[in-house]
Amino acid sequence: MQTDYTLGHNQNKMNEEFSLRTFDLIRDAVLSEYRERVAEYLVQYESVLLSKDDPDRQLIRDTANQLRGYLRGLNTTRVLGMAYWEELDRRVVDTWLTSEE
Repeated sequence: MQTDYTLGHNQNKMNEEFSLRTFDLIRDAVLSEYRERVAEYLVQYESVLLSKDDPDRQLIRDTANQLRGYLRGLNTTRVLGMAYWEELDRRVVDTWLTSEE
């Protein structure tokens, strides 16, 4: 029988894996000639959104919204396709913004 702690721990681990996977999907979705440059920018977002430290909720929200804007810009410049952008935007909202409301 699982305790509430175990269930909570398992849920946190799943959320962490989902968050990490979101950044992997972004890297994979970007056209190959832009991946290195985009990866440099993503490190800045990852450092806040994947931080193990006690998060500042407003900083998380602001950073997630900035990431959404960055992804939108990648879509506008055709570095990222529309289908990828829609899915990635949804993941950012579901992971870092919806849970905050």
